[in-house]
Amino acid sequence: MAEMDYTKAQDVWKDVGQSVEFVVLGLDRTRPLAELQDAITEFADRSQAINRSMNVRAADGNLKVAIGFSYTAWKTLFPNKPVPAELEEFKGLKGPKYSMPGTAGDIFIHVRANDMSIVYEVVRQYMTVLHDVTTVIDETKGFRNFEGRAIIGFIDGTEVPSASDSAEVAVIGDEDPEFVNGSYAFAQKWLHDMDFWGQLKTEVQEKAIGRHKYDDLELEDEEKFHNAHNVSAKVEIDGEERQIVRMNVPFSEPALNKTGTCFIGYSRYWSVTKAMLTQMVEMSDYLLTFSQLMSGQLFFVPSRELLGDIADGEWTE
Repeated sequence: MAEMDYTKAQDVWKDVGQSVEFVVLGLDRTRPLAELQDAITEFADRSQAINRSMNVRAADGNLKVAIGFSYTAWKTLFPNKPVPAELEEFKGLKGPKYSMPGTAGDIFIHVRANDMSIVYEVVRQYMTVLHDVTTVIDETKGFRNFEGRAIIGFIDGTEVPSASDSAEVAVIGDEDPEFVNGSYAFAQKWLHDMDFWGQLKTEVQEKAIGRHKYDDLELEDEEKFHNAHNVSAKVEIDGEERQIVRMNVPFSEPALNKTGTCFIGYSRYWSVTKAMLTQMVEMSDYLLTFSQLMSGQLFFVPSRELLGDIADGEWTE
C-alpha cells in the first residue's frame, strides 16, 4: 500500500488562486460502459500530460488542478473496485428554516492559475477528451477579490489552516490505505442577495459574520448574533475543533445582478465537512438568510498515483 505523502496528492491544499474555473460534468449514461471507461482512462492520462505541458509553457503561471469523481460516478466507472471509506452521494440537508440541496454531478474539475488564459487553455484541452461522453452541468469562472476578501467584503480564509498544517487536514492518510493521498471535495454554489446585504449597517454585518470587517479581529461571543457564520461553521468533534481547507471563490455577472460564492471544502474526512454543513443549517447560519444555494455535491479526489493507475487501465478491469 502507498504511504501518506502530500506531494502525491492533487492540488487540494494549495493557494486559492487568482483566476479560477469550476466545472461539473455529468456522464452520458446512454453510452456503453466500456466507452465511458475508455474516455475516463484517457482523461486520467492526458489531463496530467496537459498539466505538465502547461507548467512548461507558463512556468510562472502557478497552475493548480484538482479532479474528482462523485459516488455515483465511481460506482459506474469502477464497479469492481473498492469505494473510498467516506464517499457517499450527497442528498442534501434540511434545517428548521433552510436547506442545502444535493445536486447532480459526476466529475468535478477545479482549475486555478495566475492568468485566466492558462485556466481557459487547460479546461479547453480537458474537454477535447470529455466532450463526447459528458454533459456540462455547471461551469463557473471565479476570481480573487481585492485583498483576498469574500465578495461580501470580509477577509476570507481566516479559519483555514496555515500552509504547514493544511495538508494534514485535507489529505487522506493510512486510515483508508487504498485511497491514501486522496481527498474529499465538497462543492457548493451560493447566490447572494447583494442588495439586501449592502443595505445592512457595517455593525450588523459584523455581528452576522462574527468578525470586524476592516481588520478581521473576532468579536466577543456576546457581540455576535447567535447564528453568526463563524459560530455555526465552527465544528467540534469529541471536544476538539476540527478544520478543513476552504477555497471560497467569488463569481459575478454584475450586469445581470448575479453574484455569489463557490464554496469548495477539501477534507481528509468528509464527516468533518458534513458536520459543519449540518450545523450551519441547524443553526440557520446568517449567510443563509440572504443567499440561495444553487448546488451541492461530494467528490473524491484521487491521488496523482491513483490517477496514474486509472490511466493505465487498472481500475476499469
